[in-house]
Amino acid sequence: MSNYKIIRNILALICPFLAMQVHAETQVNVVGLFSNKAVVSINGGKPKTLSVGQTMDGVKLLAANSQIATLQVEGKTQQLGMGQAASMGGANASNGVASVTLYADHQGHYISDCTINGASFKFLLDTGATMVAMNSGDAKFAKIDYKSGTPMQASTANGVVTGYKVTLASLKIGAVTLNQVEATVLEGGSPPIILLGMSALNRLDMKRQDIALTLTKKY
Repeated sequence: MSNYKIIRNILALICPFLAMQVHAETQVNVVGLFSNKAVVSINGGKPKTLSVGQTMDGVKLLAANSQIATLQVEGKTQQLGMGQAASMGGANASNGVASVTLYADHQGHYISDCTINGASFKFLLDTGATMVAMNSGDAKFAKIDYKSGTPMQASTANGVVTGYKVTLASLKIGAVTLNQVEATVLEGGSPPIILLGMSALNRLDMKRQDIALTLTKKY
């Protein structure tokens, strides 16, 4: 066999592997926040300090204060608070299935970013919620005509309020996009943060390891 054919055969074997590596996600966990600096763990590595404008392992710090860090990961801007984390970079490296990894904060809660109908929000993962839930202000921001949904009554910390069952056109968390997701919109300011309930979570496989929770799209 000629050298050319040997090299071609070797490339044929390793190219699919290289392609999978390109699409591997980048995991970032914020473990420290200061003025113009952030301490981050990238892909489970040792915490490292980034200054504003500095890039490390594909992660660039755009801004930081004692409350929040603004990072550019895989070309996308992400805001994370202390103890929050996110995974960026598209499909699961081994099988092409979309996934995202969340990290618990110091209270054990999973809080991260999502987009609903293209509008950006923070969400709290809540396995006790039957459906994705949001307040009417957030629904208006996402341009949801919630009053055309099915009316209902719901109990909140502020008493019984009017709610509406709606269908979200799209819900995106990192690389995971879910379409036609059932949700509840409650009149007023409760809940103060989007609750990621079982109407979305039932469509995801959830795998927990220590503080990391990986959500993989089923369908």
